[in-house]
Amino acid sequence: MAHSARLMADLFDSDDAFDPAPEKVAGRPLADRLRPQSLAEVIGQEQVLGPEAPLGVMLASGSLGSLVFWGPPGVGKTTIARLLADATDRHFVQISAIFSGMADLRKVFEAAKLRRRSGQGTLLFVDEIHRFNKAQQDGFLPHMEDGTILLVGATTENPSFELNAAVLSRAQVLVLERLSLADLERLAQRAEQALERALPLDGAAREALLEMADGDGRTLLNLIEQVTAWPVNGKLGPEGLSQRLMRRAAVYDKSGDGHYNLISALHKSVRGSDPDAALYWFARMLEGGEDPRFLARRLTRMAVEDIGLADPQAQSVCLQSWETYERLGSPEGELALAQAVTYLALAPKSNGVYVAYKAARRWAKESGSTPPPKHILNAATSLMQDQGYGAGYAYDHDAEDGFSGQNYFPDGMERPRLYDPPERGFERELRKRLEYFKKLRARRG
Repeated sequence: MAHSARLMADLFDSDDAFDPAPEKVAGRPLADRLRPQSLAEVIGQEQVLGPEAPLGVMLASGSLGSLVFWGPPGVGKTTIARLLADATDRHFVQISAIFSGMADLRKVFEAAKLRRRSGQGTLLFVDEIHRFNKAQQDGFLPHMEDGTILLVGATTENPSFELNAAVLSRAQVLVLERLSLADLERLAQRAEQALERALPLDGAAREALLEMADGDGRTLLNLIEQVTAWPVNGKLGPEGLSQRLMRRAAVYDKSGDGHYNLISALHKSVRGSDPDAALYWFARMLEGGEDPRFLARRLTRMAVEDIGLADPQAQSVCLQSWETYERLGSPEGELALAQAVTYLALAPKSNGVYVAYKAARRWAKESGSTPPPKHILNAATSLMQDQGYGAGYAYDHDAEDGFSGQNYFPDGMERPRLYDPPERGFERELRKRLEYFKKLRARRG
């Protein structure tokens, strides 16, 4: 407990001072030279490292458990894992799920058992842990349970989709966030201190450099290392910076979390009638390399699911924009999809038919194989006529107002109200028609 108390005092009483002197080693990348030597030096991630945050509480109580770090690249997952091993006097072992197999894991577990017999624990850090298959993930379980290893996994993918439930039940998931501009500025200042020179950038160019890093601390340090190596007289502005550096491509995995997060943002922005936000997320997906055909398909789904009969033209707009894209291709055809995005966002919204359809499916499932009433069945044979098929059927076109008011549900079934259109868009007119037929049906029994 005394060790934990000293650790917490060091962690939370630091004034964020940083001494770069021990790190001046020629040939080492700047990101490696500036790797924090204590948890107090970690920039950002207060939501997990703060005194009342999960890791702060665990360390203060001396009860560190297995963890899964979920977050984007360059936010400190590996660094924090290494420092946790130091803080708890455990041997640090790092493997990558990309390059390791079952044979490698067995060697790690055997070495950890030997250390445990000699009184030392092992913190096993598994980078990209989501890339291990189910059998490999199951292999961790007995060694986690008997204390042979303290597992710290790192993943950029949603653990609830990628990791076994058994592993998740034995580990706490901590979310690490992309670094803010303020965090990146602190990191830049630390780099300048270590390099003993200021960045040759004016204020606007400095801000542009931080934005280029896109929340990734490692990327920022790599960019700084490039910038400080340039022979520059005076200070560069944003234009001079952009001539020398390419903007980092946004993080986007078309088969991973980025894909699902951004399409969710686009869909909800359309549903929320915000064309500006919808166009922004649409553009983000295109910039990330998303297939425009996938977006065309999802836009058509939005028209069906969230607009429906409130604007019957919405589906046609989507299908026409899809066809236009197929004829024009990229990049011109994407403008047609952008028009569909804007149209859908500003269209009146309704899920009336969607709700009615789901309700109809429930009623159909519960009613089983109940037959239709005989008066609406065709009597194709004399036997069917003898059974009463078609008897008493009223031909609606023969009625004065084209409405017979007959029952079309199974005999004895309570008439449900499935479709309840809202008072929006074209469905306002459909609601009037429903009420009209309801009154006629009531009058005709």
